[in-house]
Amino acid sequence: MTTVARAPNLRQVHTRSRIENVLTRLDAEAVRIAYRRQAAFYDWAFGAVATPARQRAIARVNALPGDRVLEVGVGTGLALPHYSAEKRITGIDLSADMLARARARVARLQLTNVEGLLELDAENTGLPSASFDIAAGMFVASVVPHPDRLLAELRRLVRPGGHILFINHFSARGGPRLAVERAMTPLAHALGWHPDFPIEALLSQSDLATASLIPMPPAALFTLVCLPN
Repeated sequence: MTTVARAPNLRQVHTRSRIENVLTRLDAEAVRIAYRRQAAFYDWAFGAVATPARQRAIARVNALPGDRVLEVGVGTGLALPHYSAEKRITGIDLSADMLARARARVARLQLTNVEGLLELDAENTGLPSASFDIAAGMFVASVVPHPDRLLAELRRLVRPGGHILFINHFSARGGPRLAVERAMTPLAHALGWHPDFPIEALLSQSDLATASLIPMPPAALFTLVCLPN
């Protein structure tokens, strides 16, 4: 019997090509350099745009059971004052310059529920397995060199039955926004993140089947991803 090869799904081929492009565009040193430049003005530039989405993500964290929270991509600590007092927060970031501002914020506001701010690679933290009830990736998925490794590390760090959240920009499926994102792609090293970042670079098909995806303001520019672990 003759076997007829099935033609590849063009959308899947296009998505896979975009993922491979994303995964090879940034490295850790490029991220450090970008955020060293941005640390001084990050809060009033990008921070202001992302405030509504960040606050909704924190509200979701506060509503979840468990008190041990890992914030990945803690940056300058914009989210830290908004966690409930019962949550015990550990924040990690690759940028020493951003962490210095986060530590100053914690000291200034006397945030006693922040237990540590650590300079670590989110793809390979070295922290003990099942150390947290919740991990929240704050605008970090499109920053790390290997998003799939990031998710694997968070699955290791969060206890079984815990929760993994991401708040992030994901590229549009089409239209004018996608055109703008693609035009910005050559700026990835300068920006320190991927403008054209498909959600499939982070989540497998099985992850997508179990995740809740909630559009966030402004204008659904960001998405809140909630995954059971």
